[in-house]
This record gives sequence, structure tokens and C-alpha cells, in this order.
Amino acid sequence: MKKDLNYVAGMEKAISKRYGEEAIQNPKSTWDQEKEKEYIQQLEKRIEKLRETEEESEKIEINGFLMPKKLLNREVVNNCTTCGKKLKTVRDDIYMNKYDCCESCFIEHIDGREQRWLDGWRPNQGENE
Repeated sequence: MKKDLNYVAGMEKAISKRYGEEAIQNPKSTWDQEKEKEYIQQLEKRIEKLRETEEESEKIEINGFLMPKKLLNREVVNNCTTCGKKLKTVRDDIYMNKYDCCESCFIEHIDGREQRWLDGWRPNQGENE
């Protein structure tokens, strides 16, 4: 296919008129060593951010399920740390994440006394109500 040089010149002229002379210049004509260094620094920062994002979104297989690594701030717990019962329901998992115990321990020891639990009280300390 043959280029129509008059058409190309007309397009360059229209672009130059609308967006300025800089729009039709070859980018290489204004590129120098300082701009190259700045570009490399920006590229390195971008790569570092991508690596951080990849690490956060990295998935780990746990019991046959893939879970994002960032959600796991501690090892997966299958038993209640207070009473030792196996976690069975979604509510057990929710209470385990928030209070480090199962739903029944939450009802028995924490419900209505959350501040005491958050301050460090545990039922094996011998305190009765």
C-alpha cells in the first residue's frame, strides 16, 4: 500500500493546529539521559508496587480451598482455643476471628462482658460470675 504523503502532511498539520507542535514531534528528539534515569526510577517503583500486590493476593491452599495470604494473619484454627471443641459453623469462624473462641464460648463468657474479654480475662483463670 502506497502512502499518500499529502494526506500525511495534512493530518500532521491538523493535529499540530489542534494539539500543538509537541503532538507531532518524534518523542526520541527530546529524550535525554536525565529523562531515561527518571523513567527507570518510575519503572522500578511500579515493579515494586506490583510485587507487593502479588504478595498480598498470593493464594494458599488450606483444606482444599485457596485463600488469599493476606487474610491469614495466623494459622488456621480448627478447634476453639477456650473450650477445645471443633469449629463447625460459619458463626464459629466469625467468633474465632474476632474473639478467639467459638460461638458457644462467646455466649457463655463474652456476650455482655466484651470489655472484660478484650482486657485479657479468660475462663480458666478461675473467676466465676
